[in-house]
Amino acid sequence: MRAVVLSEPGPVTNLSIEDRPVPEPPEGWVRIRVRAFGLNRSELHTRLGLAEGVTFPRVPGIECVGEIDSPCDLPPGQQVATMMGNMGRTYDGGYAEYTVVPRGQVIPFTSDLPWPVLGAVPETLQTAYGSLTIGVGLSSGGTVLIRGGTSSVGLAAAALAVGMGATVLSTTRSADRLPALEAVGVAHPLVDDGNVAAQVRARYPSGVDGAVELVGTPTLPDTLAAVRVRGTVCFTGMLSNEWIVRDFYPIGYLPKGVRLTGYGGEAGDLPAPVLQKALDDIAAGRLTLGVPTVYALDDIRQAHDDMEHNRVYGKQVVSLA
Repeated sequence: MRAVVLSEPGPVTNLSIEDRPVPEPPEGWVRIRVRAFGLNRSELHTRLGLAEGVTFPRVPGIECVGEIDSPCDLPPGQQVATMMGNMGRTYDGGYAEYTVVPRGQVIPFTSDLPWPVLGAVPETLQTAYGSLTIGVGLSSGGTVLIRGGTSSVGLAAAALAVGMGATVLSTTRSADRLPALEAVGVAHPLVDDGNVAAQVRARYPSGVDGAVELVGTPTLPDTLAAVRVRGTVCFTGMLSNEWIVRDFYPIGYLPKGVRLTGYGGEAGDLPAPVLQKALDDIAAGRLTLGVPTVYALDDIRQAHDDMEHNRVYGKQVVSLA
């Protein structure tokens, strides 16, 4: 099989395509014939040497979609998604034509959507869904701010929040990307000028009910300032590659009465019915998570370079179908 291998942390030239034997699954694991995989900032962090516990050389990739290709309780050819569980970190991940993963992190589904569309969904949906439900605790009629709105998770979170009956405010640093926010139902697209809290409170003087922070610690204080008393900010993403608050003093850092939590989910946090419903809604035109940018496996260096330099918005997907 062909696989992308990261020899060691460093530039995109450390990613190469190698011919490797098709892996055999140990007991309790399954082999998946990979049809598409999404790119994630987590894999950029791994390539840049910012991830902990990774051994090299390593096939990266924390998610993929494909078909069952080894005996298990699911029939051969069953469509499945998998993600997380140290994929691409302590064992080889989804950047390959075949991968093996624990059976417990495999989510079956059925869909006629094209593989590149399917490849854009699992990790993005899991993160967005968990951030809104577990993190923020968003309910119908609520208001939520998405900081980093034209990221793949940002677009998905906005679309899901709209579907939940919430009013969404979402940010982008580029005015030319405001239409992308409007396309997923954002009521208040905002250009991030560094003072988003003022823009939010001009519309909602008491602040919004919740916020999903996808940029990282540089914008977190301003995001906190946009949320009402007893509202919640969920720290989910690190688009800035900065996630540590230095010399954290809670009383001085946190606005009075505003709650700060975090979210980092696993495959088990995306129930199969939630994934299936999302795929059905996408197919029926009831839900859009944005249009993915699709690459071939041979273009993996370009894809990573585009991700590192923020040349595209929304989800990046490599198609092997």
